[in-house]
Amino acid sequence: MNPQQNKVDPKNMILAVVLSMLIVFGWQYYYVAPQAKKAQQQAEIAKTEAANPSPATPALTAVKPHDEVIAATQRVKIETDQFSGSINLTGAAFDDLKLNKYREQYDPKSPAVTLLSPSGTANAYYVQQGLGVLPNDKTPVPDANTVWTAPQGAVLTLDKPLTLTWDNGAGLKFQRDISISEDYLFTVKQTVTNAGAAPVQLYPYARVQRQDTPVIAGYWVFFEGMLGVHNGTLAENKYAALKDAKDEAGKTSSVNNVIGGWLGFTDKYWATVVMPDRQTEVNTKYSYIGNAARDAYQVDYATSKPLIVSPGQTATYVDHVFAGAKIVQTINSIYAKYGFDKFDLMIDWGWFQPLTKGMFYLLSWAHSMVGNFGVAILLVTVLVKALVFPLANRSYASMSRMKKLKPEMDKIKAQYPDDRAKQQQETMELYKREKVSPLAGCLPMLVQIPVFFSLYKVILTTIELRHAPFFGWIHDLSAPDPTSLFNLFGLIPWSPPQMLMIGFWPLLMGFTMWLQMRLNPTPDDPVQASMFNWMPVMFTFMLGSFPVGLVIYWAWSNTLSVIQQSYIMKKNGAEVNLFGNIANSIPFLKKKPSAP
Repeated sequence: MNPQQNKVDPKNMILAVVLSMLIVFGWQYYYVAPQAKKAQQQAEIAKTEAANPSPATPALTAVKPHDEVIAATQRVKIETDQFSGSINLTGAAFDDLKLNKYREQYDPKSPAVTLLSPSGTANAYYVQQGLGVLPNDKTPVPDANTVWTAPQGAVLTLDKPLTLTWDNGAGLKFQRDISISEDYLFTVKQTVTNAGAAPVQLYPYARVQRQDTPVIAGYWVFFEGMLGVHNGTLAENKYAALKDAKDEAGKTSSVNNVIGGWLGFTDKYWATVVMPDRQTEVNTKYSYIGNAARDAYQVDYATSKPLIVSPGQTATYVDHVFAGAKIVQTINSIYAKYGFDKFDLMIDWGWFQPLTKGMFYLLSWAHSMVGNFGVAILLVTVLVKALVFPLANRSYASMSRMKKLKPEMDKIKAQYPDDRAKQQQETMELYKREKVSPLAGCLPMLVQIPVFFSLYKVILTTIELRHAPFFGWIHDLSAPDPTSLFNLFGLIPWSPPQMLMIGFWPLLMGFTMWLQMRLNPTPDDPVQASMFNWMPVMFTFMLGSFPVGLVIYWAWSNTLSVIQQSYIMKKNGAEVNLFGNIANSIPFLKKKPSAP
Protein backbone atom coordinates (compact mmCIF):
# COMPACT_ATOMS: atom_id res chain seq x y z
CA MET A 1 0.00 0.00 0.00
CA ASN A 2 1.24 3.38 -0.89
CA PRO A 3 1.67 5.44 2.32
CA GLN A 4 0.79 8.57 0.36
CA GLN A 5 -2.73 7.23 -0.05
CA ASN A 6 -3.37 7.33 3.74
CA LYS A 7 -2.41 10.96 4.02
CA VAL A 8 -5.20 13.49 4.36
CA ASP A 9 -4.92 16.55 2.17
CA PRO A 10 -4.71 19.55 4.57
CA LYS A 11 -6.62 21.71 2.09
CA ASN A 12 -9.55 19.29 2.03
CA MET A 13 -9.55 19.13 5.83
CA ILE A 14 -9.61 22.91 6.16
CA LEU A 15 -12.36 23.11 3.55
CA ALA A 16 -14.44 20.51 5.39
CA VAL A 17 -14.02 22.31 8.72
CA VAL A 18 -14.96 25.67 7.18
CA LEU A 19 -18.04 24.22 5.49
CA SER A 20 -19.11 22.52 8.72
CA MET A 21 -18.75 25.78 10.63
CA LEU A 22 -20.74 27.65 7.98
CA ILE A 23 -23.55 25.11 8.23
CA VAL A 24 -23.62 25.26 12.04
CA PHE A 25 -23.47 29.04 12.24
CA GLY A 26 -25.95 29.42 9.38
CA TRP A 27 -28.40 27.11 11.15
CA GLN A 28 -27.98 29.10 14.36
CA TYR A 29 -28.33 32.48 12.65
CA TYR A 30 -31.15 31.81 10.22
CA TYR A 31 -33.27 29.32 12.17
CA VAL A 32 -32.43 28.81 15.84
CA ALA A 33 -31.89 32.50 16.71
CA PRO A 34 -35.10 33.75 15.03
CA GLN A 35 -37.12 30.99 16.68
CA ALA A 36 -35.64 31.85 20.08
CA LYS A 37 -36.29 35.56 19.52
CA LYS A 38 -39.89 34.85 18.52
CA ALA A 39 -40.42 32.70 21.62
CA GLN A 40 -38.88 35.42 23.80
CA GLN A 41 -41.17 38.06 22.27
CA GLN A 42 -44.24 35.89 22.85
CA ALA A 43 -43.17 35.27 26.45
CA GLU A 44 -42.56 38.99 27.06
CA ILE A 45 -45.95 39.90 25.60
CA ALA A 46 -47.69 37.26 27.68
CA LYS A 47 -45.81 38.32 30.82
CA THR A 48 -46.62 41.99 30.25
CA GLU A 49 -50.28 41.31 29.62
CA ALA A 50 -50.56 39.11 32.69
CA ALA A 51 -48.82 41.52 35.05
CA ASN A 52 -50.07 44.69 33.47
CA PRO A 53 -52.95 44.12 31.06
CA SER A 54 -53.92 46.53 28.37
CA PRO A 55 -57.66 47.22 28.15
CA ALA A 56 -60.00 44.72 26.57
CA THR A 57 -60.51 45.56 22.91
CA PRO A 58 -64.15 45.95 21.82
CA ALA A 59 -65.28 43.49 19.16
CA LEU A 60 -65.41 44.73 15.58
CA THR A 61 -68.94 45.22 14.32
CA ALA A 62 -70.54 45.54 10.91
CA VAL A 63 -70.34 48.93 9.26
CA LYS A 64 -73.30 51.25 9.94
CA PRO A 65 -74.03 54.80 8.72
CA HIS A 66 -72.21 57.50 10.68
CA ASP A 67 -75.34 59.48 11.59
CA GLU A 68 -77.10 56.33 12.79
CA VAL A 69 -74.27 55.43 15.17
CA ILE A 70 -74.05 59.00 16.48
CA ALA A 71 -77.81 59.16 17.12
CA ALA A 72 -77.80 55.84 19.01
CA THR A 73 -75.56 57.10 21.85
CA GLN A 74 -75.67 59.85 24.47
CA ARG A 75 -73.16 62.60 23.75
CA VAL A 76 -71.71 65.91 24.88
CA LYS A 77 -71.03 68.45 22.14
CA ILE A 78 -67.61 69.93 21.40
CA GLU A 79 -67.73 73.51 20.13
CA THR A 80 -64.53 75.47 19.43
CA ASP A 81 -63.05 77.33 16.46
CA GLN A 82 -60.89 74.28 15.75
CA PHE A 83 -63.36 71.48 16.48
CA SER A 84 -66.95 70.45 16.10
CA GLY A 85 -68.24 67.08 17.17
CA SER A 86 -69.01 65.26 20.39
CA ILE A 87 -67.72 63.00 23.15
CA ASN A 88 -69.42 59.64 23.44
CA LEU A 89 -70.67 59.11 27.02
CA THR A 90 -70.48 55.35 26.39
CA GLY A 91 -66.85 54.69 27.21
CA ALA A 92 -66.11 58.44 27.40
CA ALA A 93 -64.55 58.10 23.94
CA PHE A 94 -63.25 60.81 21.63
CA ASP A 95 -64.91 59.44 18.50
CA ASP A 96 -66.63 62.30 16.69
CA LEU A 97 -64.34 65.11 15.63
CA LYS A 98 -64.27 67.45 12.64
CA LEU A 99 -61.54 70.03 11.95
CA ASN A 100 -63.44 73.22 11.21
CA LYS A 101 -60.52 75.14 9.71
CA TYR A 102 -59.77 72.52 7.04
CA ARG A 103 -61.94 71.40 4.14
CA GLU A 104 -61.90 68.20 2.12
CA GLN A 105 -61.46 70.23 -1.09
CA TYR A 106 -60.19 73.72 -1.90
CA ASP A 107 -63.78 74.95 -2.15
CA PRO A 108 -64.56 76.62 1.21
CA LYS A 109 -68.10 75.21 0.96
CA SER A 110 -66.86 71.61 0.90
CA PRO A 111 -67.27 69.53 4.11
CA ALA A 112 -64.88 69.98 7.00
CA VAL A 113 -62.21 67.30 7.39
CA THR A 114 -63.46 64.42 9.54
CA LEU A 115 -60.69 63.17 11.81
CA LEU A 116 -62.40 60.83 14.31
CA SER A 117 -65.43 58.57 13.80
CA PRO A 118 -67.17 56.12 16.18
CA SER A 119 -66.54 52.39 16.22
CA GLY A 120 -68.70 50.54 13.73
CA THR A 121 -68.68 53.26 11.07
CA ALA A 122 -66.63 53.16 7.89
CA ASN A 123 -63.03 54.15 8.63
CA ALA A 124 -63.75 54.33 12.37
CA TYR A 125 -61.06 56.13 14.33
CA TYR A 126 -61.32 56.89 18.07
CA VAL A 127 -59.53 57.35 21.38
CA GLN A 128 -60.41 55.80 24.75
CA GLN A 129 -58.80 56.16 28.17
CA GLY A 130 -59.44 54.48 31.48
CA LEU A 131 -58.24 52.79 34.65
CA GLY A 132 -57.91 49.02 34.41
CA VAL A 133 -57.31 46.17 36.88
CA LEU A 134 -55.45 42.86 36.76
CA PRO A 135 -57.30 39.85 35.26
CA ASN A 136 -57.91 38.22 38.65
CA ASP A 137 -59.14 41.48 40.21
CA LYS A 138 -62.96 41.66 40.15
CA THR A 139 -63.19 45.33 41.15
CA PRO A 140 -65.78 47.02 38.86
CA VAL A 141 -64.06 49.69 36.76
CA PRO A 142 -65.34 51.71 33.80
CA ASP A 143 -64.79 50.13 30.40
CA ALA A 144 -65.81 50.69 26.78
CA ASN A 145 -69.47 49.94 27.62
CA THR A 146 -69.73 52.18 30.70
CA VAL A 147 -72.16 55.07 30.37
CA TRP A 148 -70.81 58.15 32.11
CA THR A 149 -72.92 60.95 33.57
CA ALA A 150 -72.51 64.55 32.36
CA PRO A 151 -74.10 67.74 33.75
CA GLN A 152 -77.37 68.77 32.13
CA GLY A 153 -76.73 70.80 28.96
CA ALA A 154 -72.96 70.39 29.19
CA VAL A 155 -70.85 71.51 26.22
CA LEU A 156 -67.05 71.25 25.97
CA THR A 157 -65.52 74.57 24.89
CA LEU A 158 -62.20 76.36 25.34
CA ASP A 159 -63.59 78.16 28.38
CA LYS A 160 -65.75 75.37 29.83
CA PRO A 161 -64.12 72.04 30.72
CA LEU A 162 -66.29 68.94 30.91
CA THR A 163 -66.69 66.79 34.04
CA LEU A 164 -67.93 63.20 33.74
CA THR A 165 -68.71 60.94 36.70
CA TRP A 166 -69.41 57.26 37.34
CA ASP A 167 -69.98 55.28 40.57
CA ASN A 168 -69.12 51.58 40.56
CA GLY A 169 -71.52 50.89 43.46
CA ALA A 170 -68.74 49.25 45.45
CA GLY A 171 -67.10 52.25 47.10
CA LEU A 172 -65.25 53.75 44.13
CA LYS A 173 -66.24 57.03 42.52
CA PHE A 174 -64.65 57.95 39.20
CA GLN A 175 -64.42 61.47 37.81
CA ARG A 176 -63.00 62.55 34.48
CA ASP A 177 -62.21 66.23 33.80
CA ILE A 178 -61.64 67.04 30.13
CA SER A 179 -60.31 70.38 28.91
CA ILE A 180 -59.28 71.52 25.46
CA SER A 181 -56.75 74.08 24.21
CA GLU A 182 -56.31 76.02 20.99
CA ASP A 183 -53.48 73.75 19.84
CA TYR A 184 -55.62 70.62 19.30
CA LEU A 185 -54.67 69.23 22.71
CA PHE A 186 -57.08 67.55 25.11
CA THR A 187 -56.05 67.26 28.77
CA VAL A 188 -57.75 64.43 30.65
CA LYS A 189 -57.59 64.26 34.44
CA GLN A 190 -58.88 61.00 35.94
CA THR A 191 -59.74 61.09 39.66
CA VAL A 192 -60.69 58.10 41.84
CA THR A 193 -62.11 58.37 45.36
CA ASN A 194 -62.06 55.22 47.49
CA ALA A 195 -64.88 55.11 50.04
CA GLY A 196 -64.38 51.37 50.61
CA ALA A 197 -62.50 49.47 53.30
CA ALA A 198 -59.64 48.09 51.19
CA PRO A 199 -57.05 49.69 48.93
CA VAL A 200 -57.40 49.25 45.17
CA GLN A 201 -54.79 49.02 42.45
CA LEU A 202 -55.62 50.66 39.13
CA TYR A 203 -53.61 50.80 35.92
CA PRO A 204 -54.16 53.93 33.80
CA TYR A 205 -54.30 53.20 30.08
CA ALA A 206 -55.18 54.78 26.74
CA ARG A 207 -55.70 53.42 23.27
CA VAL A 208 -56.23 54.73 19.75
CA GLN A 209 -58.01 52.36 17.39
CA ARG A 210 -58.44 52.62 13.65
CA GLN A 211 -60.80 50.38 11.68
CA ASP A 212 -60.22 49.74 7.96
CA THR A 213 -56.83 50.34 6.39
CA PRO A 214 -56.32 54.00 5.43
CA VAL A 215 -55.32 54.97 1.90
CA ILE A 216 -51.60 55.78 1.93
CA ALA A 217 -50.75 59.01 0.11
CA GLY A 218 -47.08 59.44 0.88
CA TYR A 219 -45.46 56.21 -0.30
CA TRP A 220 -41.73 56.89 0.00
CA VAL A 221 -41.95 60.67 0.47
CA PHE A 222 -43.23 60.65 4.06
CA PHE A 223 -44.35 58.09 6.65
CA GLU A 224 -47.98 57.25 7.33
CA GLY A 225 -48.94 54.68 9.93
CA MET A 226 -48.42 53.97 13.62
CA LEU A 227 -45.58 55.82 15.30
CA GLY A 228 -44.27 56.97 18.65
CA VAL A 229 -41.22 58.00 20.62
CA HIS A 230 -40.06 55.67 23.37
CA ASN A 231 -37.04 56.44 25.56
CA GLY A 232 -35.81 58.92 22.96
CA THR A 233 -36.15 56.57 19.97
CA LEU A 234 -38.65 56.95 17.14
CA ALA A 235 -40.70 53.82 16.43
CA GLU A 236 -42.57 53.45 13.14
CA ASN A 237 -44.91 50.57 12.29
CA LYS A 238 -46.47 50.30 8.84
CA TYR A 239 -49.99 48.96 8.47
CA ALA A 240 -48.97 46.30 5.96
CA ALA A 241 -46.07 45.04 8.08
CA LEU A 242 -48.30 44.20 11.04
CA LYS A 243 -51.24 42.98 8.97
CA ASP A 244 -49.15 40.66 6.78
CA ALA A 245 -47.21 39.08 9.65
CA LYS A 246 -47.31 35.29 9.41
CA ASP A 247 -47.96 34.65 13.10
CA GLU A 248 -49.77 36.38 15.93
CA ALA A 249 -46.54 37.46 17.62
CA GLY A 250 -45.57 39.37 14.48
CA LYS A 251 -48.86 41.28 14.49
CA THR A 252 -47.83 43.07 17.68
CA SER A 253 -44.87 45.32 18.34
CA SER A 254 -44.20 46.19 21.99
CA VAL A 255 -41.90 48.64 23.73
CA ASN A 256 -41.85 48.26 27.51
CA ASN A 257 -40.56 50.37 30.41
CA VAL A 258 -41.04 53.67 28.59
CA ILE A 259 -40.89 57.03 30.36
CA GLY A 260 -41.86 60.30 28.70
CA GLY A 261 -42.95 59.08 25.29
CA TRP A 262 -46.03 59.30 23.07
CA LEU A 263 -47.69 57.12 20.43
CA GLY A 264 -50.50 57.12 17.91
CA PHE A 265 -51.35 57.37 14.22
CA THR A 266 -50.07 59.83 11.67
CA ASP A 267 -51.41 60.71 8.23
CA LYS A 268 -50.10 63.15 5.65
CA TYR A 269 -51.52 66.21 7.39
CA TRP A 270 -53.26 64.90 10.53
CA ALA A 271 -52.35 62.91 13.61
CA THR A 272 -53.99 61.41 16.69
CA VAL A 273 -51.64 60.48 19.52
CA VAL A 274 -51.84 59.84 23.25
CA MET A 275 -49.22 61.12 25.66
CA PRO A 276 -48.96 59.42 29.07
CA ASP A 277 -47.80 61.23 32.18
CA ARG A 278 -44.12 62.08 31.58
CA GLN A 279 -43.03 60.77 34.99
CA THR A 280 -44.84 57.44 34.82
CA GLU A 281 -43.36 54.26 33.34
CA VAL A 282 -45.61 52.62 30.75
CA ASN A 283 -45.63 49.64 28.40
CA THR A 284 -46.67 50.38 24.83
CA LYS A 285 -48.06 48.20 22.07
CA TYR A 286 -48.79 48.50 18.33
CA SER A 287 -51.17 45.82 17.06
CA TYR A 288 -53.15 44.52 14.11
CA ILE A 289 -56.45 43.36 15.61
CA GLY A 290 -58.55 42.84 12.50
CA ASN A 291 -60.60 39.82 11.52
CA ALA A 292 -61.85 38.23 8.31
CA ALA A 293 -64.47 40.94 7.85
CA ARG A 294 -62.54 44.13 8.70
CA ASP A 295 -59.03 45.38 9.25
CA ALA A 296 -58.30 47.15 12.52
CA TYR A 297 -55.18 48.60 14.10
CA GLN A 298 -54.54 49.77 17.63
CA VAL A 299 -51.87 51.56 19.61
CA ASP A 300 -52.17 51.53 23.38
CA TYR A 301 -50.25 51.96 26.58
CA ALA A 302 -50.76 50.93 30.19
CA THR A 303 -48.74 51.94 33.22
CA SER A 304 -46.32 49.29 34.44
CA LYS A 305 -46.97 50.16 38.10
CA PRO A 306 -50.41 50.54 39.68
CA LEU A 307 -52.08 53.68 40.92
CA ILE A 308 -52.86 52.73 44.54
CA VAL A 309 -55.93 54.32 46.13
CA SER A 310 -56.10 53.74 49.87
CA PRO A 311 -59.41 53.76 51.81
CA GLY A 312 -60.67 57.30 52.30
CA GLN A 313 -58.13 58.66 49.82
CA THR A 314 -58.24 60.17 46.34
CA ALA A 315 -55.76 59.55 43.50
CA THR A 316 -55.40 61.26 40.13
CA TYR A 317 -53.77 60.55 36.80
CA VAL A 318 -53.35 63.11 34.00
CA ASP A 319 -52.55 62.43 30.36
CA HIS A 320 -53.12 64.16 27.04
CA VAL A 321 -54.55 63.52 23.58
CA PHE A 322 -53.45 65.37 20.46
CA ALA A 323 -55.97 65.16 17.63
CA GLY A 324 -55.63 67.62 14.81
CA ALA A 325 -53.56 69.22 12.08
CA LYS A 326 -49.76 68.83 12.12
CA ILE A 327 -49.06 72.57 12.04
CA VAL A 328 -45.36 73.16 12.62
CA GLN A 329 -45.89 76.12 14.97
CA THR A 330 -48.51 74.15 16.94
CA ILE A 331 -46.27 71.10 17.28
CA ASN A 332 -43.38 73.30 18.42
CA SER A 333 -45.53 75.15 20.98
CA ILE A 334 -46.81 71.88 22.48
CA TYR A 335 -43.25 70.63 22.80
CA ALA A 336 -42.11 73.89 24.42
CA LYS A 337 -45.04 73.93 26.86
CA TYR A 338 -45.25 70.28 27.87
CA GLY A 339 -41.85 68.84 26.93
CA PHE A 340 -43.13 65.70 25.20
CA ASP A 341 -40.01 63.91 24.02
CA LYS A 342 -39.14 64.67 20.37
CA PHE A 343 -42.70 65.68 19.62
CA ASP A 344 -41.53 67.41 16.42
CA LEU A 345 -40.84 63.99 14.87
CA MET A 346 -44.57 63.69 14.32
CA ILE A 347 -43.80 65.61 11.11
CA ASP A 348 -41.66 63.50 8.81
CA TRP A 349 -38.88 65.87 7.75
CA GLY A 350 -36.94 63.04 6.10
CA TRP A 351 -33.31 62.02 6.15
CA PHE A 352 -32.08 65.55 5.42
CA GLN A 353 -34.00 67.09 8.29
CA PRO A 354 -31.82 70.20 8.78
CA LEU A 355 -32.05 71.12 5.09
CA THR A 356 -35.80 70.43 4.86
CA LYS A 357 -36.56 72.30 8.08
CA GLY A 358 -34.37 75.17 6.96
CA MET A 359 -36.24 75.36 3.67
CA PHE A 360 -39.59 75.39 5.51
CA TYR A 361 -38.58 78.18 7.86
CA LEU A 362 -37.09 80.20 4.99
CA LEU A 363 -40.31 79.74 3.01
CA SER A 364 -42.42 80.67 6.06
CA TRP A 365 -40.35 83.82 6.58
CA ALA A 366 -40.80 84.80 2.95
CA HIS A 367 -44.54 84.11 3.25
CA SER A 368 -44.74 86.40 6.27
CA MET A 369 -43.20 89.13 4.13
CA VAL A 370 -45.32 88.77 0.97
CA GLY A 371 -48.48 86.96 2.16
CA ASN A 372 -48.54 84.41 -0.68
CA PHE A 373 -46.71 81.09 -0.68
CA GLY A 374 -46.35 81.14 -4.47
CA VAL A 375 -44.63 84.51 -4.37
CA ALA A 376 -42.62 83.25 -1.38
CA ILE A 377 -41.32 80.38 -3.55
CA LEU A 378 -40.19 82.91 -6.17
CA LEU A 379 -38.46 84.99 -3.49
CA VAL A 380 -36.73 81.96 -1.96
CA THR A 381 -35.52 80.93 -5.42
CA VAL A 382 -33.88 84.34 -5.83
CA LEU A 383 -32.24 83.99 -2.40
CA VAL A 384 -30.90 80.52 -3.25
CA LYS A 385 -29.57 81.81 -6.56
CA ALA A 386 -27.85 84.67 -4.76
CA LEU A 387 -26.30 82.23 -2.30
CA VAL A 388 -24.70 80.12 -5.05
CA PHE A 389 -23.97 83.09 -7.31
CA PRO A 390 -20.14 82.87 -7.11
CA LEU A 391 -20.15 79.12 -7.86
CA ALA A 392 -22.59 79.56 -10.74
CA ASN A 393 -20.54 82.40 -12.18
CA ARG A 394 -17.38 80.27 -12.30
CA SER A 395 -19.32 77.40 -13.85
CA TYR A 396 -20.98 79.52 -16.52
CA ALA A 397 -17.67 81.25 -17.35
CA SER A 398 -16.05 77.84 -17.85
CA MET A 399 -18.96 76.75 -20.05
CA SER A 400 -18.59 79.95 -22.09
CA ARG A 401 -14.95 79.15 -22.76
CA MET A 402 -15.96 75.63 -23.75
CA LYS A 403 -18.48 76.96 -26.25
CA LYS A 404 -15.77 79.17 -27.77
CA LEU A 405 -13.63 76.06 -28.20
CA LYS A 406 -16.22 74.40 -30.44
CA PRO A 407 -14.27 75.18 -33.69
CA GLU A 408 -11.11 73.66 -32.21
CA MET A 409 -13.02 70.55 -31.16
CA ASP A 410 -14.48 70.23 -34.65
CA LYS A 411 -10.96 70.37 -36.10
CA ILE A 412 -9.89 67.53 -33.82
CA LYS A 413 -12.84 65.42 -34.97
CA ALA A 414 -11.98 66.18 -38.63
CA GLN A 415 -8.31 65.34 -38.05
CA TYR A 416 -9.01 61.96 -36.42
CA PRO A 417 -12.37 60.90 -37.88
CA ASP A 418 -11.95 57.16 -37.20
CA ASP A 419 -9.95 57.24 -33.97
CA ARG A 420 -12.29 57.95 -31.03
CA ALA A 421 -9.55 57.36 -28.49
CA LYS A 422 -7.29 59.93 -30.15
CA GLN A 423 -10.20 62.38 -30.35
CA GLN A 424 -10.80 62.09 -26.61
CA GLN A 425 -7.09 62.40 -25.85
CA GLU A 426 -6.69 65.55 -27.95
CA THR A 427 -9.91 67.03 -26.57
CA MET A 428 -8.76 66.52 -22.99
CA GLU A 429 -5.43 68.13 -23.85
CA LEU A 430 -7.37 71.08 -25.26
CA TYR A 431 -9.43 71.37 -22.04
CA LYS A 432 -6.26 71.21 -19.98
CA ARG A 433 -4.50 73.80 -22.13
CA GLU A 434 -7.43 76.23 -22.02
CA LYS A 435 -8.17 75.51 -18.32
CA VAL A 436 -11.80 74.52 -18.74
CA SER A 437 -13.76 71.67 -17.22
CA PRO A 438 -16.39 69.68 -19.14
CA LEU A 439 -18.17 69.07 -15.83
CA ALA A 440 -18.46 72.75 -14.97
CA GLY A 441 -22.04 72.94 -16.17
CA CYS A 442 -23.09 70.24 -13.70
CA LEU A 443 -22.18 72.22 -10.61
CA PRO A 444 -25.20 74.58 -10.63
CA MET A 445 -27.46 71.56 -11.18
CA LEU A 446 -25.82 69.67 -8.30
CA VAL A 447 -26.52 72.63 -6.02
CA GLN A 448 -30.10 72.82 -7.25
CA ILE A 449 -30.89 69.12 -6.62
CA PRO A 450 -30.88 69.20 -2.76
CA VAL A 451 -32.84 72.48 -2.85
CA PHE A 452 -35.35 70.87 -5.20
CA PHE A 453 -35.86 67.80 -3.01
CA SER A 454 -36.10 69.80 0.22
CA LEU A 455 -38.71 72.08 -1.35
CA TYR A 456 -40.52 69.01 -2.74
CA LYS A 457 -40.62 67.52 0.77
CA VAL A 458 -41.88 70.77 2.30
CA ILE A 459 -44.63 71.25 -0.30
CA LEU A 460 -45.87 67.66 0.01
CA THR A 461 -45.53 67.22 3.78
CA THR A 462 -46.39 70.44 5.58
CA ILE A 463 -50.03 71.41 5.98
CA GLU A 464 -49.12 75.08 5.64
CA LEU A 465 -48.84 74.56 1.84
CA ARG A 466 -52.12 72.60 1.60
CA HIS A 467 -54.70 74.58 -0.40
CA ALA A 468 -52.26 77.53 -0.55
CA PRO A 469 -53.15 79.63 -3.64
CA PHE A 470 -50.89 81.43 -6.10
CA PHE A 471 -52.52 83.51 -8.86
CA GLY A 472 -55.08 82.79 -11.54
CA TRP A 473 -56.17 79.17 -11.75
CA ILE A 474 -53.62 77.90 -9.18
CA HIS A 475 -55.66 77.40 -5.99
CA ASP A 476 -53.47 74.73 -4.38
CA LEU A 477 -49.67 74.79 -4.63
CA SER A 478 -49.48 71.25 -3.21
CA ALA A 479 -51.54 69.80 -6.11
CA PRO A 480 -50.64 69.47 -9.81
CA ASP A 481 -51.51 72.19 -12.32
CA PRO A 482 -55.21 71.49 -13.07
CA THR A 483 -55.01 72.66 -16.73
CA SER A 484 -54.02 70.59 -19.74
CA LEU A 485 -52.61 71.32 -23.17
CA PHE A 486 -54.64 68.44 -24.60
CA ASN A 487 -58.01 70.13 -24.01
CA LEU A 488 -56.60 73.56 -24.89
CA PHE A 489 -56.57 74.56 -21.21
CA GLY A 490 -60.29 73.99 -20.75
CA LEU A 491 -61.58 75.33 -24.08
CA ILE A 492 -62.49 71.79 -25.18
CA PRO A 493 -65.05 70.08 -22.89
CA TRP A 494 -62.97 66.97 -22.34
CA SER A 495 -61.04 65.63 -19.35
CA PRO A 496 -57.76 64.08 -20.55
CA PRO A 497 -56.33 61.02 -18.76
CA GLN A 498 -53.85 61.69 -15.99
CA MET A 499 -50.78 61.12 -18.15
CA LEU A 500 -51.94 63.89 -20.51
CA MET A 501 -52.58 66.46 -17.77
CA ILE A 502 -49.73 68.70 -18.91
CA GLY A 503 -50.67 72.15 -17.70
CA PHE A 504 -49.37 75.62 -18.48
CA TRP A 505 -46.72 75.64 -15.73
CA PRO A 506 -45.13 72.29 -16.71
CA LEU A 507 -45.02 73.53 -20.32
CA LEU A 508 -43.38 76.77 -19.19
CA MET A 509 -40.89 74.78 -17.13
CA GLY A 510 -40.05 72.60 -20.15
CA PHE A 511 -39.57 75.66 -22.35
CA THR A 512 -37.25 77.38 -19.86
CA MET A 513 -35.30 74.13 -19.50
CA TRP A 514 -34.92 73.95 -23.29
CA LEU A 515 -33.67 77.55 -23.34
CA GLN A 516 -31.12 76.81 -20.65
CA MET A 517 -29.81 73.76 -22.50
CA ARG A 518 -29.45 75.83 -25.69
CA LEU A 519 -26.79 77.84 -23.86
CA ASN A 520 -24.70 74.77 -23.11
CA PRO A 521 -22.16 73.26 -25.50
CA THR A 522 -23.64 70.51 -27.68
CA PRO A 523 -22.26 67.07 -26.73
CA ASP A 524 -20.05 65.44 -29.36
CA ASP A 525 -21.73 62.09 -28.93
CA PRO A 526 -24.89 62.08 -31.13
CA VAL A 527 -26.69 59.80 -28.66
CA GLN A 528 -26.00 62.24 -25.80
CA ALA A 529 -26.99 65.15 -28.00
CA SER A 530 -30.31 63.45 -28.82
CA MET A 531 -30.94 62.72 -25.14
CA PHE A 532 -30.27 66.37 -24.27
CA ASN A 533 -32.73 67.49 -26.96
CA TRP A 534 -35.49 65.23 -25.63
CA MET A 535 -34.82 65.87 -21.95
CA PRO A 536 -37.07 68.99 -21.66
CA VAL A 537 -39.94 67.00 -23.19
CA MET A 538 -39.44 64.12 -20.75
CA PHE A 539 -39.26 66.45 -17.77
CA THR A 540 -42.39 68.27 -18.91
CA PHE A 541 -44.38 65.03 -18.80
CA MET A 542 -42.73 63.91 -15.55
CA LEU A 543 -43.44 67.15 -13.70
CA GLY A 544 -46.99 67.35 -15.01
CA SER A 545 -48.12 65.29 -12.00
CA PHE A 546 -45.87 67.06 -9.47
CA PRO A 547 -47.11 69.78 -7.08
CA VAL A 548 -47.40 72.96 -9.12
CA GLY A 549 -45.49 74.89 -6.44
CA LEU A 550 -42.44 72.80 -7.29
CA VAL A 551 -42.92 73.33 -11.03
CA ILE A 552 -43.17 77.09 -10.48
CA TYR A 553 -39.90 76.98 -8.56
CA TRP A 554 -38.14 75.06 -11.35
CA ALA A 555 -39.47 77.28 -14.14
CA TRP A 556 -38.46 80.44 -12.25
CA SER A 557 -35.05 78.98 -11.37
CA ASN A 558 -34.44 78.09 -15.03
CA THR A 559 -35.42 81.62 -16.09
CA LEU A 560 -32.97 83.18 -13.64
CA SER A 561 -30.26 80.78 -14.80
CA VAL A 562 -30.83 81.69 -18.45
CA ILE A 563 -30.53 85.41 -17.65
CA GLN A 564 -27.41 84.90 -15.54
CA GLN A 565 -25.76 82.50 -17.99
CA SER A 566 -26.50 84.70 -21.02
CA TYR A 567 -24.91 87.69 -19.31
CA ILE A 568 -21.78 85.79 -18.31
CA MET A 569 -21.38 84.23 -21.76
CA LYS A 570 -21.60 87.62 -23.46
CA LYS A 571 -19.16 89.00 -20.93
CA ASN A 572 -16.70 86.21 -21.83
CA GLY A 573 -17.12 86.74 -25.56
CA ALA A 574 -19.18 83.63 -26.30
CA GLU A 575 -21.97 83.74 -28.86
CA VAL A 576 -25.50 83.69 -27.40
CA ASN A 577 -28.24 82.69 -29.85
CA LEU A 578 -31.22 81.44 -27.85
CA PHE A 579 -33.89 81.49 -30.53
CA GLY A 580 -31.83 81.16 -33.66
CA ASN A 581 -32.08 77.99 -35.75
CA ILE A 582 -34.74 76.50 -33.50
CA ALA A 583 -35.73 73.80 -35.98
CA ASN A 584 -32.17 72.53 -36.19
CA SER A 585 -32.20 71.74 -32.45
CA ILE A 586 -35.26 69.45 -32.81
CA PRO A 587 -34.23 65.91 -33.87
CA PHE A 588 -36.99 65.15 -36.40
CA LEU A 589 -36.77 68.65 -37.95
CA LYS A 590 -33.00 68.80 -38.11
CA LYS A 591 -31.71 69.46 -41.59
CA LYS A 592 -29.52 66.77 -43.08
CA PRO A 593 -26.28 67.91 -44.70
CA SER A 594 -26.47 67.94 -48.47
CA ALA A 595 -24.41 65.43 -50.39
CA PRO A 596 -21.13 66.77 -51.81
